[in-house]
Amino acid sequence: MDTKSSVTFKDSLKSWDTENWLDRVFYRPIGFQIALLLKSTPVTPNMITIISIFVGMIGCILFYPDDSLAINLLGFAFLVFANILDCVDGQLARITGIKSKIGRILDGFCGDIWFLTFYTTICLRLMHGNDRILSAYGYEWGWWVFLIALVSAYSHFNQAAMIDYYKTLHLHFLKGGKNSEFEDADSVKKHFQSLSWKKEPVEKFFLKLYHIYTLNQERRTPELHRYIKRLHETYPNGFPEEKIEEFRSESLKMMPLLDCFTFNARSFVMLVTLLLDVEWFYFVCEIVILNPLLGFAINRHEKMCRSLNQL
Repeated sequence: MDTKSSVTFKDSLKSWDTENWLDRVFYRPIGFQIALLLKSTPVTPNMITIISIFVGMIGCILFYPDDSLAINLLGFAFLVFANILDCVDGQLARITGIKSKIGRILDGFCGDIWFLTFYTTICLRLMHGNDRILSAYGYEWGWWVFLIALVSAYSHFNQAAMIDYYKTLHLHFLKGGKNSEFEDADSVKKHFQSLSWKKEPVEKFFLKLYHIYTLNQERRTPELHRYIKRLHETYPNGFPEEKIEEFRSESLKMMPLLDCFTFNARSFVMLVTLLLDVEWFYFVCEIVILNPLLGFAINRHEKMCRSLNQL
């Protein structure tokens, strides 16, 4: 891929299967053009990831004023740009071949940092501003709103972890069960133990977090792991085409449900709550609506794996 003409849009994607509609028509095409501009420069994917983290944080901080919708919308524009940059880092990595484990881990936590900033900002906004609905009844938000935000943040972490897990698994099958980013907790733990706190403290720290992340995913998906373990034991040199297509056809049916948990869906709810000045509804949506929906998604995926295990 030495020339611009040799690089296609699909070369920059993990998989067309796992991209939702808005990513395909907006975020990824813009990200692709930026990645093409950067591919011959010293800029690395990890640099883009770090920049996107700060851009996203600035965007979320601009949600604080409850008396200036213009500033709020500017913040939302920053957040959209941060998500474009989050696309660029992965697309640039695939175009240039510059990939690293720390890059994947850092990219995975990028959205979490944005939303932690968002939760903090919204809590301060609720405490220091005037709630359009509750203030009319004489109620005000106190410090306890941070407890609600903590539950919301924990919900988000679990939801994002499971959706990332299912989409990475789908990509694992598309690659025939080899040379993919899909990892189990044991392999992450071995890598963590092979590193030194003195020589690689940053990578070791992020791997520790990643190990906790993968453990959380595995504990909730026993049928999936029985299925994957059986396939790897039966086909150690890669999954046969019929097994790949067998899984893919069933997994594709899950994608519309999984897309309900993506940044695109969350950012839409975020925008609506800001426009209507009912920003606390975002917490309600994440805790009361998305948590049960995640339980439904996990149960459906486990049934799918149980059925595939019987074939």
